[in-house]
Amino acid sequence: MALLTFASPQFTFKEKLILEERYLSRVIWTSSFPRPTLCKASYKVETIPRRSSKFQPSIWTNDYIQSISSEYKEEMYREQCKVLSEEVRMMLCKVKNEIDQLEFIDVLQRLGVAYRFNNEIRNILDNIYNTQTSKLKNNLYATSLKFRLLRQHRYNISTDVFIDFQDEMCNFKKEQPIDVEAMLSMYEASFHSFENETILYELRDVTSKFLKEYLKNGGNHVSLLISHALELPLHWRIPRWEAWWFINICERQQNQNHVLLQFAKLDFNIVQSMYQEELKYTSRWWKRTELGEKLSFSRDRLVENFVWTMGTNFKPEFEYFRKVITKVNSFITTIDDVYDVYGTLEELELFTHTIERWDLSATSSLPYYMKICFLSLYNFVNELAFEILKKSGYYIIPYLKKVWTDLCKSFFIEAKWYHSEYTPTFGEYLENARISVSAHVILTHAYIVIPHSFKIEDLVSLDEDSNIIHFSAMIFRLANDLGSYKEIFQSQFNAT
Repeated sequence: MALLTFASPQFTFKEKLILEERYLSRVIWTSSFPRPTLCKASYKVETIPRRSSKFQPSIWTNDYIQSISSEYKEEMYREQCKVLSEEVRMMLCKVKNEIDQLEFIDVLQRLGVAYRFNNEIRNILDNIYNTQTSKLKNNLYATSLKFRLLRQHRYNISTDVFIDFQDEMCNFKKEQPIDVEAMLSMYEASFHSFENETILYELRDVTSKFLKEYLKNGGNHVSLLISHALELPLHWRIPRWEAWWFINICERQQNQNHVLLQFAKLDFNIVQSMYQEELKYTSRWWKRTELGEKLSFSRDRLVENFVWTMGTNFKPEFEYFRKVITKVNSFITTIDDVYDVYGTLEELELFTHTIERWDLSATSSLPYYMKICFLSLYNFVNELAFEILKKSGYYIIPYLKKVWTDLCKSFFIEAKWYHSEYTPTFGEYLENARISVSAHVILTHAYIVIPHSFKIEDLVSLDEDSNIIHFSAMIFRLANDLGSYKEIFQSQFNAT
């Protein structure tokens, strides 16, 4: 399947410099002073030592991205999707058995179409949650599925529902018949744990061992699901990737629901066509900034940044969010490389000071590549702030300026560590790294562009480094370092 996910003018000083050069030449040679005697002299051009990057160039050219097309942009497919959506809605509303309702919701989620039935799903789960007596009490498969779905949808369900199963599961014997689907369901549910819920940790250990053992002999449909789950649980997967995988799995089943499967495939293709248009828009923007060409030492990762952003929220109504956060992530990537790869310590100090001042007059002391970088960011932030001002009446530049300043200051600290060959303590590193991972920048921009109304006080709360922001940033940093530490050690670009 081609493309699983989606398949400002340049500020240049060149002409000014040429004019200044001509002017100086004219002044020198037309003045009344005697002309100096010209002689040949040897001179050496001073070269600034810089680290070299070995980043692979992007395989996604703007021309290729603009050539992507999809027939599913046509209105006829949207109308067809509406018809199928209503058929599926009627199916969902007709299901009355509790376990059948849970399974239907689970399938809708895995096919990536549950977002179209939020009200119906909420009503069903409300009813299941508020029902005092449940026929599922002695059914491990159903209890696990119910627990997972309720926790996914933020219902306060206790782990006590598993107490009756704990002894049986922890002491089962190989010769005893075991419900494989129940073990898989329990395994998936165990990843929705809160702190100190030891029963879920224990059951995860038991179920994972059982499922790994089962795979040694299994070769059926369930084995595919088990292998997929052991590789990465549902709770950790990107929904759109999961939808693509699960649609292909469902096509192989003999007892498939043809209407539901047809609807899921059509919805996937329609939403994919939306991603393609969003990617075209961001690619045109990136091309206009010329950051990829002018700052050739940095990573050109527009498509990867779009995919990352799409992974955080795939729903069609979050189009503006994806466009803005893709730009934010692209700036973060570029500025990170300015600090980690190319800039001298003196240049980086000037750049950090310019970001902090947020004043165009401060760019006069910057080298050309930093002027390009700063002005691109400056224009982006001001344009975004203008849009928010028109929509909400709030002036947000001070908040955006602060998160970018904090980020660049943290980058500069890491640059000073590198240039002075200083190895920070783990505590020093984490205190700075939770900022340099850019979580505050991303969350602040995300909050103002998601489709909801907000108050200016909310941005103040984001800036106060509450526990949820602090620990989210810490998790982001540690996960990022664990995923890239080998490459970082080889490149020696930063303090990790």
